[in-house]
Amino acid sequence: MKKHLILFSFILVSTFVKAQPKTVIDTIYANDHKNVALFFPNPIRQGITGSENFVFTYNRDKEQYFGLLQATPGKESNLLIINNNGSIFSYIVRYKEQIETLNYFMPDSTSIGNEKPFTGAADNENKPIELFDFKTNYYERFCSYLVKRRQLIGKFKKRHDGIILKIENIVFDKDELYFVMTIENKSSLDYDVNFLNLNIQTRQKGKKKSLQSLYLKPVFEYNVPLKIKENQTAKLVYVVPKFSISDERKVILELNEKNGERNIKLIILDKIINNPN
Repeated sequence: MKKHLILFSFILVSTFVKAQPKTVIDTIYANDHKNVALFFPNPIRQGITGSENFVFTYNRDKEQYFGLLQATPGKESNLLIINNNGSIFSYIVRYKEQIETLNYFMPDSTSIGNEKPFTGAADNENKPIELFDFKTNYYERFCSYLVKRRQLIGKFKKRHDGIILKIENIVFDKDELYFVMTIENKSSLDYDVNFLNLNIQTRQKGKKKSLQSLYLKPVFEYNVPLKIKENQTAKLVYVVPKFSISDERKVILELNEKNGERNIKLIILDKIINNPN
């Protein structure tokens, strides 16, 4: 099903782009000891590189008209830029030890199209067509980067009967928090995941003290396993809307086994939630 959706999206993109005037896709050269600046006619909303040896940085909190490109040695790739008005720009990017051009000014005429083209049908049917789910694409790429990145926020793990649940990192990006976690199975039995939940727990004051839990529903889940075989480790990411908590609250990461009792609850304190990487 996913392959058919990708193929359908590709056909839509191809049809739409062919209808536009032909433009030359520039090749942009970059290296690892100089910043190459790209200036656009409208603020940048999103920038995506096709390979990890190219890094395009831009202000994700406050939209600006320029971004910076750097590269490490490797194969050529591509760079996709989306402005805040939906204009799409696409370039080939290559590593080059010595580069002459450090600043690029991209006119509107070099745009390959718009994120939300119109069908040209009747007014009541003249609605924008989403060619890509760019948000999902961004989540997938950023989560893939995080699971490969070796950065620990601290030693936060809990073990039960050979099952180890660990928080490796909590990263803040835009308006969201990325929880990077691992589930390790050091037992001799496969582990079937029933659920893995994030909850905010609050202690109620008063004579009758009680606990209240608020479920944090992820806006995106990456690489979440259904089963962890013996002697294997699963590394996954939950993306949740940005939040902070007081010292009277804590976050509980709860792992529950399907048809089993190897359940784990890992406490994440407020100082960790409020100071992400």
